[in-house]
Amino acid sequence: MTRDIDLDDIRTSVAQPGRQAQNLSVANLDYDERRTMRAWENLLSGASDQDRARSPVRSLIHDSWHRCATGGIDAQQNEAPLRGGRDEVEHLAYLNRELLEAARRSFFTIGRLLEGTGAMLVLADGEGTLIDTVGDERTLRDGMDIHLAIGGKWTEDVVGTNGIGTALWAGEPVFVHAAEHFCAGIKAWTCAGAPVRDPFDGRIIGVVDLSGHPDIFRPHNTALVAAAAREIEKALADQQSEERTRLLEAFITSAPRYRRSDGLMIVDRHGRVIYKANLPRPIEGGFLASFSGAQARRLVELTAADSLERMVSQLPQEFQTCHVNRLELDGDLRGAALVFPPVSAPSLVSAVNPASTRLNEARAAIVGDSPALRAAVDIACRVSQSSDVTSLLIEGETGVGKELFARLVQQGSPSGANAPFVAVNCGAITRELFGSELFGHAPGAFTGASREGKPGVFELANGGVLSLDEIGEMPLDIQPFLLRVLEDRVVTRIGDSRRRPIDVRLVASTNRELKQEVEAGRFRKDLFYRISTVSIRVPPLRERGEDILLLLDHFNQKIAARMQMEPLVFTPQVLDHLMAYRWPGNVRELRNLVEKLHVLSNGGNVGLSDLPAEIIRSTCSDGHAQASSLPVVSGTLEEAERQAIRQVLAAEDGNLSRAARRLGVSRPTLYRKLDQYGIRRGFV
Repeated sequence: MTRDIDLDDIRTSVAQPGRQAQNLSVANLDYDERRTMRAWENLLSGASDQDRARSPVRSLIHDSWHRCATGGIDAQQNEAPLRGGRDEVEHLAYLNRELLEAARRSFFTIGRLLEGTGAMLVLADGEGTLIDTVGDERTLRDGMDIHLAIGGKWTEDVVGTNGIGTALWAGEPVFVHAAEHFCAGIKAWTCAGAPVRDPFDGRIIGVVDLSGHPDIFRPHNTALVAAAAREIEKALADQQSEERTRLLEAFITSAPRYRRSDGLMIVDRHGRVIYKANLPRPIEGGFLASFSGAQARRLVELTAADSLERMVSQLPQEFQTCHVNRLELDGDLRGAALVFPPVSAPSLVSAVNPASTRLNEARAAIVGDSPALRAAVDIACRVSQSSDVTSLLIEGETGVGKELFARLVQQGSPSGANAPFVAVNCGAITRELFGSELFGHAPGAFTGASREGKPGVFELANGGVLSLDEIGEMPLDIQPFLLRVLEDRVVTRIGDSRRRPIDVRLVASTNRELKQEVEAGRFRKDLFYRISTVSIRVPPLRERGEDILLLLDHFNQKIAARMQMEPLVFTPQVLDHLMAYRWPGNVRELRNLVEKLHVLSNGGNVGLSDLPAEIIRSTCSDGHAQASSLPVVSGTLEEAERQAIRQVLAAEDGNLSRAARRLGVSRPTLYRKLDQYGIRRGFV
């Protein structure tokens, strides 16, 4: 456990140079300015081994000087090299955004206290390049003279011995005082640096350094930067824990093909394995076991520009047969899920039609047995097996699982196993980038365009399925170009004249009423009729009856297996409330509730007190509304309930689903009541 940074120590150590002078003097560290300079000059003049053996400098400094001299560093150098250009600095900040975010609180707190002390605090990345500076304004200005500023590169191999570069080399906190620097132009400074390590695997990813003119030197400056580094590492660990949870949630949402019998490995954007379970023996006991340390837990570095095909091609040979899912957070590629299907007997594999198997697997991922859902699934299956239908519109509220239907269309096609599936959320693309994302662009087509050019999602999905989620968010001025691509089956990149043929099946989905959008002039009528030749309405959860209980059990079993715990047990009262709830967030809301209950419930039993207040309020309110519409009955409570059930069944012509909804109970509860009161099933 790391201690918090002591702010009083910072004030004492850098703000009051004269205080405790006897105890904290440089002389107590056997530092002598003249002797240190003479040793440096002897080294540069090629002094004998005997002279070097009598060198008064510390072994850390002596070894660093020797590396610098043999490495060809110019000892008369006055400054560090500086990375130029605003774009390059912004890109540097983007690459180190996790480190900067983890350091933000510590740097803000310490930076305010350094004003007037003659000291500055800097943060460098793992390559020794400065990415943040705070502290005394005058010292910050002086630091710019030697490029001790954002963009300055301070590794030993370019600027000699210094607190940042030497800490990177040594892998531990160090201080370098005045004449101990190798380059002459930096000897008017003192600095103490401490490396920041990735909590995941211990790799050095940055350095915290306290710098200033020599009069700020205190021996425990090193302890202070070490404490600051530990605080940053703690913040990084919290960030990584949160991202691990979010990536697991993203996988649950986006990987309908996953079954408990499959092997699973999830990696973050740095290729670090953050979760693995049930891996095949050749992977777990073979490939991963053949490496050690951090290397065993890093597979492939991902970037926002990587396509699914590129990700797969970069994986080791042992992983080429697995299924890979992109995992995106806030619109950025942040990881990947590698799913390894269980090994089947050869006789069974040869006897099964691969296309039918894929279709059945995708169909099984859509949990539910209500008539409305079965009708929607049936349409999707027929579309997937028909090569004549090139576009499909899926309509439904947010959270009903529209992407599962898009996946079903892809998996049911004859080329589903190898065909690409590209999913794009139209609501997550800025208006300016819409055309480039959809159709791609030629090299240098506009400001900020890639020098190599970039294919659009139509080209990436060629031969497969392009899923345009929330198509109602597409800007009106882009819609004619989309219509033209769908009609001509060719795409032209922005700034290019070459026409590229495409074979793409479009699956568009929306939570809006597109007909109303057409009438309001926010969506083109011709595009609407082009994409809605075949349409599917995915019913909201509240219209799916006992599918709620099926999904509850599905998520309960799946999450329990993932968390390696027993499934939750729900009381009948809880089931009644869940059946009566309107589920505005639909299946996604139900899944999130089960996830939350697995984390928060005590003892694995879920009672009414464990349910969110909004569910209790909503169902109680609905119950009162339903009760007001029930017939008036008299007698004992049991007799009143018996009469109410009989009269509601009669009013609903024996339809159990409608009767249960009107009574405000689930169908299983209604069945129990029928048995309890001896109401014959034949009555209904």
